[in-house]
Amino acid sequence: MATNDKDNTATEVPATEVPTQETVAQETTVEPAVEASVESSVNETAQDHTLLNQRMQRIEKARACFKKYALGAIAAGFVPVPLADMAALTAIQLKMVHSIAAIYDVPFSQNRTKSILGSVLGGSISVTLALPVASFIKLFPVIGQASGVISTSAIGAATTYAIGKVFAQHFESGGTFLDFDEEKARAHFKELYEEGQAFVSTQQSTAA
Repeated sequence: MATNDKDNTATEVPATEVPTQETVAQETTVEPAVEASVESSVNETAQDHTLLNQRMQRIEKARACFKKYALGAIAAGFVPVPLADMAALTAIQLKMVHSIAAIYDVPFSQNRTKSILGSVLGGSISVTLALPVASFIKLFPVIGQASGVISTSAIGAATTYAIGKVFAQHFESGGTFLDFDEEKARAHFKELYEEGQAFVSTQQSTAA
C-alpha cells in the first residue's frame, strides 16, 4: 500500500491556540497593575524626598539657631556685675532652647529646661568652676574686669553652643523634655563644649 507513505511522512502543523476569554482578561489587567505599581513607587520616592528635605531644613534651622545664641551669649560677658552676667547667660540659654523646641514642635517646659541645664552644666567641673570664678574676677578694677569679660564671654558662648546642640540632637531623634537623658547629655557635653570653643574662636578671628 505505497500510496499511504506520503500521508504518513507529512509534517504535522500545530494547531493555533485560540485565546480564551480568561486569558484575554488577564492580559488586559497586567498593564494597569504595572502602571499602578510604578506610580506607587514614584509617590513613595517623592514622599521620602520631601521628608528628607524637611529634616535637613530643621537641622539647618536648629544649627543656625544655637550658633546665633552662642554669639549672642558673648554679650552676657560684658555685664559688669558678678552673678548678674550668669543670670543673663541663663536667660539666653532658656530662650535658645525655647526656639529650638519650636523648630521641632516640642512643647517647651521652662522648669524642666532649668533642671536639665543645671544637671548638664553641673556635670562639667571645668565649666562649673570656671564660670563663677571668671564672673567674680570682675570685682577687681581694670585688669580684673577686662579678664572677667573675656573669660565669661568665651565660656558662656561655648557653653551655649554645646547646650544648643545637645537639645537639637535630642529633638531631632524624636525626643522631648520628658525623656531627656541627662546622664548621656553630660557625657557628650565635654566634646560639644570643645566644639563650641573652636566655633567661637573662629568667629572672633573672622571678626578681627
